[in-house]
Amino acid sequence: MLGLVPSGAAVLAFALPFVQAQLPPTPASFPHDYPGKPSGDFSPEWQSYFEVTDPLPDITFPFPHSYAGSIGVNRPDHPNNTLFFWAIEKENGSLAVAAGERNDVPVGIWLNGGPGSSSMLGFVYENGPARLQPDGSFTSNEYSWDKLADYIWVDQPVGTGYSTADSDGYVHDEDEMGFLENLVKVFPSLKTRPIYLTGESYSGTYIPYIMKTYFGLADPPVNIVKFAIGDGTVGSEVVFQHLPTVTTIETYPQLIGYDPEVFEWFREQEHLCGYDLNFTYPQNGHFPDLQPIPPSDPNRAGFSDFTTRKALSTQRFQRLALKSVRTSRHSVRGVEARSQLAHLAATNPSGVAGLRRREEHSTIQKRDLSLRTNGTIDSWYGCFLLDEMIEYALNYSLPWNISGDASTWQGFDVYQIPDATDPEVPIDGSSFFNDARTRAALHAPTSKDWSPSIIYPFLGDPVNGIDPSVEPMAFLTELATNASARGVPVVLYSGNDDALVAHRGTEVVIQNTTFGGTQGFSRKPSTPWFDDDGQLGGIVHQERNWTYVLVQGAGHLIPAHQPQKGFVLLREFILGNNRTGLVTKTAGGALAVLGGEDAALAVDAILGQAGIFVGSVAPSATFMYPAGTVAAWEKFIATATATILPPSKSAVIVGAAAVNDAGSLLGASVTAVLAGFSLVSLLVFA
Repeated sequence: MLGLVPSGAAVLAFALPFVQAQLPPTPASFPHDYPGKPSGDFSPEWQSYFEVTDPLPDITFPFPHSYAGSIGVNRPDHPNNTLFFWAIEKENGSLAVAAGERNDVPVGIWLNGGPGSSSMLGFVYENGPARLQPDGSFTSNEYSWDKLADYIWVDQPVGTGYSTADSDGYVHDEDEMGFLENLVKVFPSLKTRPIYLTGESYSGTYIPYIMKTYFGLADPPVNIVKFAIGDGTVGSEVVFQHLPTVTTIETYPQLIGYDPEVFEWFREQEHLCGYDLNFTYPQNGHFPDLQPIPPSDPNRAGFSDFTTRKALSTQRFQRLALKSVRTSRHSVRGVEARSQLAHLAATNPSGVAGLRRREEHSTIQKRDLSLRTNGTIDSWYGCFLLDEMIEYALNYSLPWNISGDASTWQGFDVYQIPDATDPEVPIDGSSFFNDARTRAALHAPTSKDWSPSIIYPFLGDPVNGIDPSVEPMAFLTELATNASARGVPVVLYSGNDDALVAHRGTEVVIQNTTFGGTQGFSRKPSTPWFDDDGQLGGIVHQERNWTYVLVQGAGHLIPAHQPQKGFVLLREFILGNNRTGLVTKTAGGALAVLGGEDAALAVDAILGQAGIFVGSVAPSATFMYPAGTVAAWEKFIATATATILPPSKSAVIVGAAAVNDAGSLLGASVTAVLAGFSLVSLLVFA
């Protein structure tokens, strides 16, 4: 099984009392009572109280009927612990029906991650009915998920977004169940209607824990019929961040400038770190424990202690929301790096100087691989290969190295690899949600300002935000067994352009889990699916009530990056029962896959787009590598055999057809050639 390092837990337990003694108090907040609040327990009478009737600022188009407000979680001795919700009806009155009605009509619940991020971010930037623009205006979202079902966006855990919490009341496994019990009292039909629990990113940790609690209840408050996690943190940090690095490079070889020598270097590091797992279909045995091997360079002593790395990993998931608090062009990556430098300065001052010297002279030490410690794990990075890949791109690879900063990761978007705009489009929402008119219309608390994300105070720690929970991978087979017994399907989906929670990690999780009596999938996912325009959507595979979907052209935030594909994904494979990619048996007992299997897709890496977007805030041009450079890479990768790996392990091959398909995404272009590279005006594609 893939699990946390026991020694790390021991370090945490030892360090916790000392850390807590120095921490500031966690914030406290409470719900606000607006005029017309009913007395007594929650009931259908509360529907009129939660109804959103006042105009919402800057929304100038017809907006669907909705309800919003704070609902308690039934935590004993914590009456101020509430979850904030915003529910959008698919049709007027569809949520307000009586108990027992619309029993076959779905209801969706959406959770963002963080940890500590508001699901209202998803509402205004991803899959809600109104899309917030950089200038503060709104546009109607034709691919809003409430067009397919009544949908409810929930700020959770307590204390995130507009949810409230007592200072000592953060985090409890059953909070969501208490919230759902009270939500059903307000909307009685939710007791028996089919509920689809969906979310992304760190909800890959939350949702399995919620479902674990749900399956343990004799009489759960609602009827959850399926759960779906996008780009989720179901595995360990090693599995979803560092293990997939070589696959990520194969998807976007621009990250290493299409350099075969550098590719072989990363392949060697992958092998030495044990990240080159052997996939079989079905999987033959569990993968070994994968523990993060720290750097051995003495100047990196502060880099890999358990508390610091856990905090940095947690904070990476708050990057989008924390853009709102930055005071310069630096994103949260700068905050993370500065935190790392501060830690080094406090624990190892020479380490800071060593880090900066390494960056200043990296051209000599890193570009000339003959000077590297070939055959051994890199002493500067250890097995933190994601860090090494990003910093390589920012130091050496166009276009990231033009304005990027390897010391802060400024200029690299881990959520959407081909987006090299700097600064990036701001994602915040504070101006809207903290507008007094919005606050009143949504019956939101006045005891706090809405924040897109907070450093969630796990263990009473509002500074580092270290989540002590074991990753869901540790109990996923047990969860899968319960899901199978109750007929609850599982959907895991990934964006092909996500570097932070790369799809390879999701595939590891699937192959390491036993469901329906067999470990992992019995066939390698390779069935194409298509969007409503007939364009390739990606890959889908379904077996024994588990579905895996890879979305082409999307990063971490699939409904934001590819709204139509996200809409089709929801309609066909989450709410619907589209059988494309389903493994069946023929009359003769042989396995067959509905929709067929495409050999060009039966690979570990589907090549991403050829152009990298550049510009300030919004993309203004597309950077292209010379055709000769790309052709040389294609020749190399199509025949590559890893001389650094044992003969029994074969190289990953990306077929020429995939290259051609990806290249065609940009269409015809007018290019201005500069120093052998192409800068393509986006106006060509407008």
